[in-house]
Amino acid sequence: MAGLTFHTVSHAYDGVEALHDLDLAVGDGEIVCLVGPSGCGKTTALRLAAGLEPLGSGRICIGGDCVAGGGGQLPPEMRGVGLVFQDFALFPHMTVSENVGFGLKGEHGAHRRERVATLLEQVGLAGYGSKYPHMLSGGEQQRVALARALAPKPRVLLLDEPFSGLDVRLREEVRDQTLRILREVGAAALVVTHDAEEAMYMGDRIAVLQRGRLVQVGTPSEIYRKPASAFVAKFLGEVNWLHGIVREGRADSPIGVVSASGIGEGEQVDVLVRPEGLHLCSYAGAEGRGARVVGNHLLGYSSLVTLRLDDGSELRARITGQDAPAPGADVRIRIDDEAVFVFPCHHTPGVIPPG
Repeated sequence: MAGLTFHTVSHAYDGVEALHDLDLAVGDGEIVCLVGPSGCGKTTALRLAAGLEPLGSGRICIGGDCVAGGGGQLPPEMRGVGLVFQDFALFPHMTVSENVGFGLKGEHGAHRRERVATLLEQVGLAGYGSKYPHMLSGGEQQRVALARALAPKPRVLLLDEPFSGLDVRLREEVRDQTLRILREVGAAALVVTHDAEEAMYMGDRIAVLQRGRLVQVGTPSEIYRKPASAFVAKFLGEVNWLHGIVREGRADSPIGVVSASGIGEGEQVDVLVRPEGLHLCSYAGAEGRGARVVGNHLLGYSSLVTLRLDDGSELRARITGQDAPAPGADVRIRIDDEAVFVFPCHHTPGVIPPG
C-alpha cells in the first residue's frame, strides 16, 4: 500500500511554476529519495506533503486518505507525518526529553516518559534526556530531531536534506544509523537531497526532478546504468561529455564509435561516458584511441587519471587499484559499452544544459 501519493500535483509561487503534474508514490516501508539541483521543486513537494504549503492543484494522499486537494486540506498535525528539517529545528529552551516528547499530544505521566526513553535509546541517546540542544554535537541534534519525528508513530516520514549540515565523516555515521532506524520503523519515507551518492546509498528508489518535472523514477541501479537523459546521467555521477554525428545507427566520438540506435541519421548527439567506463592499455598496437596521461590522483582504492586526446580535449578515467599509468605515458583507450550513454543534442555543443 502507498503510504504517500502525489496525484498530478502542480504548484506555483507568484505565478512561477515550482512543480508540474507530479505523480509519485512511496510505499509503506519504502525509502524514496527525491533529488535534483537547487530550485527544482523537491523541497516544495515535501512541504506540500507536510501541509506547510496550501496545495495548488492535484491531490496528496497518506495511507489512502486524501489530505490535500479536492477542496480540502488537513492541517499538518492531523496528517500523521513526521518531519526532520535541514536545521533540525529543536527548541533551545527545552531539554532533549521535552523536545522528543513535544509531539506526544494527549500522552502524560509514566507512559509519556517511557515512550521518550525508548526513542532516545533507539537513536543511541539513552541518558541524554536532561541535556539541552546547545550541549549536543550536530550529529546528536540530528538524532534528537529524528526521535521527535518518530514520537507520534507517523505513517510517513519526511526528511529535508537531513545530513547536509554535518561534516563528511559524521554524515556517514549518522546516515547509516538513520537508515537502520527507518528500516526498523517501516513507515513510508521521502528523503529530499541534492546529493546523488547519498540518494543511491539510502533509497529503494530515486525520483529525479528537473525544473519542477519528474524526469525519471527507478532503483539506484536502473537510474545510474540507464539514465533517461543527459541531465539524469550527469546528475547521478561524473561523466565525460563528448559529441558525435550519427551515421548508420552509430556515432563516431573522439574516443571511438558507439551505438546510437533509434536516433536519426545525421543527427548530432551527446556522448556521455562514465570515468570508470574508460579502460586504459599501454601496450603498443592495442585497440582503441590514443591519449596521453597528463595527471594521476590516487584516491585510495582507485585513481583518477586525466587524459589528453590528439585534439587537445581532456577526459578523466577512474582506475581501480594503484597501478595507474604515470603522467607522460601514452595509452590506448577502450570503452565499456555499459558506461556509455548517447542522447540527441538539444543544446549548443560544449554547453551543459541547465537543471
